[in-house]
Amino acid sequence: MPSHDRSPTRSPRRPPRLTPLARSVTLARRRTARLVTEWGHPALAGDVALVVSELMTNALLHGSLRDRLIRVRITVTGVTLRVEVSDPRGERLPSPCPVSDTDQFGRGLLLVGALAHRWGWEPRSVGKTVYAEWALGGDPAAANPLVGASE
Repeated sequence: MPSHDRSPTRSPRRPPRLTPLARSVTLARRRTARLVTEWGHPALAGDVALVVSELMTNALLHGSLRDRLIRVRITVTGVTLRVEVSDPRGERLPSPCPVSDTDQFGRGLLLVGALAHRWGWEPRSVGKTVYAEWALGGDPAAANPLVGASE
């Protein structure tokens, strides 16, 4: 088990690199809930774990390639908790899709948007990283400058 730095910016020294298997989603969700709780944010642990589960599922279904890893990274500073899920498919960008009441799938990114203060994606040299962030203490608008912005 990796040790964890208790300084203001904390993250696992060896971020988990998860092969694209269905059980990887469960592992990432459980580890996330444990770390967020250990880092002093138990009220966020459930939401953050659910977001990691959704992002991991999307990476597994839409971003995985045979023999390529999916990477989960969780960091916390004094003002922001951030989760990142990286996969090798940079051409498959995340985009919420319209769903009807009878659709079984397609609500994952809507959940991410509802639970996190901010989310998005960033290109990598190979693949992409999808992230979600939560403001810690204070106003959520501080973490997302677009919240409440006027045109």
